[in-house]
Amino acid sequence: ERLPSHLSSGENGHQCMPETRRPDRTSSFSSKEFSESDPLFHNEFYGTALASGTISEIHGQEMPSESVRALVIQILFPFLLAGFGTVLAGMLLDVVQHWDVFRNVTEIFILVPPLLGLKGNLEMTLASRLSTAVNVGRINSSSEKWKLIIGNLALKQVQATVLGFLAALVTSALGWILEEELIVNHVALLCCCSVVTAFTASLLQGIVMVGVIVGSKKVGVNPDNIATPIAASLGDIITLGLLAVISQPYPYITYLVCVVFLCLTPMWVILSFRHPESQKLLFSSWEPVITAVVISSLGGLILDRAITDPKLEGVVLYSPVINGVGGNLVSIQASRIATYLHFHCPLGELPDDAKGCYCPCRSFCTTGPNGRSAQVLLTLAIPGHLVFIYTIYLIQGNPDPPTAVFIFFYLAAAFTQVFLLLGIVDVMVHCLWKCGRDPDSFSIPYLTALGDLLGTGFLTLCFLLMSLVT
Repeated sequence: ERLPSHLSSGENGHQCMPETRRPDRTSSFSSKEFSESDPLFHNEFYGTALASGTISEIHGQEMPSESVRALVIQILFPFLLAGFGTVLAGMLLDVVQHWDVFRNVTEIFILVPPLLGLKGNLEMTLASRLSTAVNVGRINSSSEKWKLIIGNLALKQVQATVLGFLAALVTSALGWILEEELIVNHVALLCCCSVVTAFTASLLQGIVMVGVIVGSKKVGVNPDNIATPIAASLGDIITLGLLAVISQPYPYITYLVCVVFLCLTPMWVILSFRHPESQKLLFSSWEPVITAVVISSLGGLILDRAITDPKLEGVVLYSPVINGVGGNLVSIQASRIATYLHFHCPLGELPDDAKGCYCPCRSFCTTGPNGRSAQVLLTLAIPGHLVFIYTIYLIQGNPDPPTAVFIFFYLAAAFTQVFLLLGIVDVMVHCLWKCGRDPDSFSIPYLTALGDLLGTGFLTLCFLLMSLVT
């Protein structure tokens, strides 16, 4: 039986499967084991798109179709909420930098970006995976839903424990290289604070994220638009607050709690093994998150140097804001592109409009859903940062408002960061898909880490240029 011609092509007319083949939607889907690093559906399960490119179906599940107005409304509130979270995180970091432990153990500032980046490595990746699973109808049944959720949360706790410990070791190594001195007590404090902070923040945020994603689907909101910003809004302030509290003033209690959390790791591993998806991710998902920790630590080096330079005094206050906003926006786009690819093409194949050499116009000038969302996200960057700049000014109660020179350089840095990230995400997600890797699991750690590095670098350049002009 032939499919009607209007159902044979995806967006922009690309072919996702032969016209003469209709997938058997009654086959043994429920008995097949899948992994989040594999396609959500094997090729025979992939539906096709209407000629308009607005609707696609997998197992009767429609791809979310949104007008630009609906897209802006759904993104705006969680984007602002996430931004205010980064504002509070920046103000908290600006305060705690004067505490004794932050003055005595300056390597903590190198640790801050990779710890904050765990929201991209873990929370945002979890949000993206579960959002895609919700959108394609994979967790409509209660039993499948809870198996997937428990397996992913357990996996996330394993990753948080290991990455917290690894981030502290990388931080200690970089501090040793810079200072040519290694203090054992400082290394122990960094390791324990990092593990306890990462473990606790990951557990709290993971539970909240599950509620947000399941709840958003019930009220008819696309979780791709809200899950990752909400994860970010909670991530920065919770992580920095925990780090500030845990580093004070009873280190032996921190050491004991760290040992307890490390001992819990086998339990989380066992829970992860009880679900086939989290079991496979337990072995396959380490490359992007470990690479992201190293990249974020390079941003931490810049932040650590900025602490001691009077010309760069504002970098500490604004770095969580510019890094967080860039990471939030690019994570939304990554999640949306991944969902689009899951609906339209089998893993390893690209739509026609994504083939050939990359052109920046493809990211921002196309009329498809991904092009529209890139335009909206880039447009939100400037007014969003203006709101956050003046929010900091009002909360701090400074007598002098931000100068026009500062606003110009800051907005130029922020816009450049978001523009580059939105271009990079288009290339990265499609490359990962073509290479057979699910971008929901692999792209966001790289992107948020690059956002940290670019944001901190551009912000530092902003203050250096200001010192030359003023």
